[in-house]
Amino acid sequence: MRSTSITLEGFPAHPEPSAAESLQELAARTARGDRDAYAHLYEALAPIVHGIALKVLRDSAQAEEVAQEALLELWRSAGAYRPERGSVRSWICTIAHRRAVDRVRSVRASSERERRVTREEPVRSESAADEAERILESARVRHALAGLSAAQREALVLAYYGGYSQSQIAAVLGVPLGTVKTRMRDGLLRLRTAFPAG
Repeated sequence: MRSTSITLEGFPAHPEPSAAESLQELAARTARGDRDAYAHLYEALAPIVHGIALKVLRDSAQAEEVAQEALLELWRSAGAYRPERGSVRSWICTIAHRRAVDRVRSVRASSERERRVTREEPVRSESAADEAERILESARVRHALAGLSAAQREALVLAYYGGYSQSQIAAVLGVPLGTVKTRMRDGLLRLRTAFPAG
């Protein structure tokens, strides 16, 4: 596997090593253990993965670690990718965001433990009801996103998990800005029906 440093420069719309080869084809080859295909995927996706991790963590060293973990997960679980559920980009964005959020929770939990020890206060854990509510809400969000078209889901994942602007999303996906705006508007309208105000 060739080593590639993760940077935030540019928003490549296609894998640089072979523009004609789609990310989906590269993912399929990676699932079969093709290291060259994985190297191309890595080069194409590393900037966006690092960008998501940095947006969530706001710490470059931790973002680098989380990005490497997410990209390693891409290698290990490429066989789990399903094109009908969204693009390779939105899949890796979801992996990166999940890992970054897990890291934030881990760091917070560790800091909280240290504070409790130094203050010698009793441990207060999340109640079972709070934990159950958090899990149910997370499942509702995943279910609602699954009800969107792949294009709508991809645009919203890049915007809300990746923190990209609409013009940056247009550059990443290689589509007109108006198309991105339409996908996001339509996707948000559909999500609102899944989460009625109340």
